Amino acid sequence: MSDYFVHPSSIVDTGAKIGEGTKIWHFTHIMSDSMIGNNCNLGQNVFIASNVILGNNVKVQNNVSIYEGVICEDDVFLGPSMVFTNVVNPRSHVVRKGEYQTTYVEQGATVGANATIVCGVRIGKYAFIGAGAVVTKNVPAYALVVGNPAKHIGWMSEQGYRLQFDEECLAICSGSQEKYRLLQPNQVTKEN
Repeated sequence: MSDYFVHPSSIVDTGAKIGEGTKIWHFTHIMSDSMIGNNCNLGQNVFIASNVILGNNVKVQNNVSIYEGVICEDDVFLGPSMVFTNVVNPRSHVVRKGEYQTTYVEQGATVGANATIVCGVRIGKYAFIGAGAVVTKNVPAYALVVGNPAKHIGWMSEQGYRLQFDEECLAICSGSQEKYRLLQPNQVTKEN
């Protein structure tokens, strides 16, 4: 008896490692050699390729395909129908399996519905990718990016609130009273 849930319509290939408390819903396929952490939730019609790594408490909404080369740390949220790529210049008649690039999503990051993440980028911890954004370059920790191509328009707290910095480069999150400091134009840190 497994210590995770798999809906009867889903397929988990031999060799996939699934953590305790994880839920795998309708019509999902998880390939061998993938690693899924504890307490993850994989929605309907999700595909997880071989060698994908998902940390603990990762939420994958409906209709998401996660291809080889993607690594997500703990507490990542992947919105409905968002897209990862794994080759920069795909062609049907050219085999490029040896050219897969690593895409790294750090702890607590959110990727909104219908966003596209072009392979080879790193999304910083607690970054927030707006719905429909097309991410073509690295995203700093706590950054809010939107649009096509994605542009950095602000900063987000770990609780998902937009941050407003004062003249001393300090922001106090209205939802949680957490404090954040803007260290330079492209770097925010949380203060204890």
